[in-house]
Amino acid sequence: MSGTSPHPRPRAWWTRRPPAAGAAVMATGVVSVGLDLTGHETLSRVALVIGCVAWLGLAADFVVRLLRERARWFADAGTPGALTAVAATTVLGTRFSALGRHTLAEALLALSALLWPVLIVLVVRHGKRRMPGGVFLGCVATQGLAVLGATLAAAESAAWLAHTALVLFWLGLVLYGLALFRFDLRQVLEGPGDQWIAGGALAISALAGSQLIAADSARLYLWNDDDRGVLRAVTVALLVLDLAWYAVLLVAEFVRPRPRYDVRRWATVFPMGMTAVAMLSVSAAVDVPWLETPGEVLLWISVAAWAAVAVGAVDSARAAVRSTAPR
Repeated sequence: MSGTSPHPRPRAWWTRRPPAAGAAVMATGVVSVGLDLTGHETLSRVALVIGCVAWLGLAADFVVRLLRERARWFADAGTPGALTAVAATTVLGTRFSALGRHTLAEALLALSALLWPVLIVLVVRHGKRRMPGGVFLGCVATQGLAVLGATLAAAESAAWLAHTALVLFWLGLVLYGLALFRFDLRQVLEGPGDQWIAGGALAISALAGSQLIAADSARLYLWNDDDRGVLRAVTVALLVLDLAWYAVLLVAEFVRPRPRYDVRRWATVFPMGMTAVAMLSVSAAVDVPWLETPGEVLLWISVAAWAAVAVGAVDSARAAVRSTAPR
């Protein structure tokens, strides 16, 4: 008779999750944001609750590993997937800001701002050539801070926060260029799901640009005409490039289907949802109303993708829990 697992079965499964599992919160959070933008408030709040429950579970595990398994914590923190902690926190903060919970959103911004420099340094130290799509998470996490900062700047009329978000916006684009240099292009056809972040990073960059534009007002007067013109041009260009990546990655999925569930499939849902949100936000910020319809179409595609990946995740969890059962 073989020995039993030292942990209860669900806990044993939970402790084996990779850092990239945080993409599930990112995907759920951005779907909630998109549903809110399109007026589906009830569905948006349901998604928000799911995202918050998952975030709390991951946050508790993050702290437990730091206190009890420090060697493992540092090993995980050196992988790009660790940056999902920052990105997920900023996405939820953005949704809470839309609900008028600005104090909570500010707390989440402060937490993500504390995590960001620590994790980004550890991840950069372990960088190498020919990396998978997770290499773009440095850009995603940085732009997540820019999005939440710009959102709160508009809500609280805080010019300093908008200017800080602008610096992060440009830094995020620099990090995207560095990530593109390290990205293994073969992942477009071979990646298990996180290759989509190559486009998702551009989508969240476009969202950050649109939020910076929207944050300006007669009261704050953040940008002059030249600044606004540059922001507008760069934001639109980022959205166009994101849509190009979306098309390429979608075609690659049909050319070489990868139907099996992988936790990195959440990193497919996030860029899909973020592209929809970016399109809807850019539509309002640059006054291009016709972008709303394709934005809504892409949103429902991301909702369908979320549901499909969620089913796969549940089935995978059941199988993993059964496999840890005593024999």
